Amino acid sequence: MNKVVLIGRLTKDPELRFTPGTGTAVATFTLAVDRRFSKDGTKEADFIPVVVWGKQAESTANYMSKGKLMGVGGRIQTRNYEAKDGTRRYVTEVVAEEVQFLEWGNKQSAAPQYEGYESQTSGFDSGSYGEDITPVDDGEIPF
Repeated sequence: MNKVVLIGRLTKDPELRFTPGTGTAVATFTLAVDRRFSKDGTKEADFIPVVVWGKQAESTANYMSKGKLMGVGGRIQTRNYEAKDGTRRYVTEVVAEEVQFLEWGNKQSAAPQYEGYESQTSGFDSGSYGEDITPVDDGEIPF
């Protein structure tokens, strides 16, 4: 069984390319995944290369950027190729089958804009909901 689940932060913006011929989207990026334990109490991370294909690749490139937290589920793949200098290169990477944006953020703007849609920037309006609903301050939640 070859299954991997990672949660980490992007080390830089995803790189989006399209395959020649079919034009299939492919995004590559690196996730910094914190290690659970460290030897002397300092934080350590592993830097895992990830490849995403198709529509998920386009969405990842459009909405994720450096530092954003994301989850990836997929499989580990190894491959090798001959570099331009004639040496053999070996690559181990995660091929993502699903991605989840745990911190949302469009690189162009903070919130996506839709034609005919106006975002409401006002706070909670208790008058429109009745007197029996009380807004809860996040500081009062015990968890």
